[in-house]
Amino acid sequence: MVQTYKAETGNGDPGEPATRSRLRRLLDRWRDDPGIWRRGAVLAGCAVLVAFLMIFHAQVPNRIGNVGSLSETFLPWLAVVAVPPLFLAALWRRSAIALIALLLPVIVWLNLFGGLLTDKSTEGGDLMVVSHNVNAENPDPEGTAAQLAASGADVLALQEVAQGQAEIYDNALSSTYKYHSVQGTVGLWSKYPMTATEPVGIGLGWTRAMRSTVRTPEGQVAVYVAHMPSVRVKMHAGFTAGQRDDSADALGEAISRERVDRVVLLGDLNGTMNDRALNGVTSQMRSAQGAAGDGFGFSWPASFPMARIDQIMVRGVEPVSSWTLPRTDSDHLPVAARVDL
Repeated sequence: MVQTYKAETGNGDPGEPATRSRLRRLLDRWRDDPGIWRRGAVLAGCAVLVAFLMIFHAQVPNRIGNVGSLSETFLPWLAVVAVPPLFLAALWRRSAIALIALLLPVIVWLNLFGGLLTDKSTEGGDLMVVSHNVNAENPDPEGTAAQLAASGADVLALQEVAQGQAEIYDNALSSTYKYHSVQGTVGLWSKYPMTATEPVGIGLGWTRAMRSTVRTPEGQVAVYVAHMPSVRVKMHAGFTAGQRDDSADALGEAISRERVDRVVLLGDLNGTMNDRALNGVTSQMRSAQGAAGDGFGFSWPASFPMARIDQIMVRGVEPVSSWTLPRTDSDHLPVAARVDL
């Protein structure tokens, strides 16, 4: 006996693929399910909560463990982490209201961060600046310095220059940068003359900030280099950022007294532009990455960047491009920008 078999193509229609047939049966089950609009209220509520946390992040209190600043540090990741599992749960529950509610955090995220997905950089720029936390435990400071010098930066700012390493960086950079100054653990190297160089007090017992007037061919620019105190997440204390917050306020006061019209701030601020604790600085300066970057420009940790805590900020100049440089032996990525004077 000869038997013939017909390949499964869905409902017997040889022109209809099996996958399309399965999708149609799934949609029919959803359409005929009377509980599709009643299930998933909790999931819908979670989706709305995620959206509200992004919209009203500035109202999340800092009184307990600095939760507000912690959430703002990783704000772009909130919807990225929360929406996919909620979407899968909504599909599993066959909940129409949960799926519709998930549109809200997606729309809010696009409104807040969608502009960072496009390339806003343009050609040109009078001055290229680079900032890098080189890491006090960097095993190859000479190699890091050579890599940074090869970037083509006109002005280079380093943070976390360990005691005894200033000479190493100076020797490696001296052939490219004629002018330089190291104040405490921060330093500035420039192809153009530097004057009025001095430390900037930010409320610590040692120097972690400085300023200098760089005299470029297009005019003078006040350049600040800063390294804000580190922050930690501890089980018993939450997001410990009090010292950083106080230093940011002190730095903001120093910049507000600056008499030079053109100002550039380069440094590891240990905080993002969304963090309210940096308002003393961010309220009077623009982010080069936000104005002329391509993508989020995450700089830390270098192995898997999740936050932009290394900043290039400007006042009185126009950013034309901003980007991150290739990884060095530091735990931060170098950040770069070109500005129009």
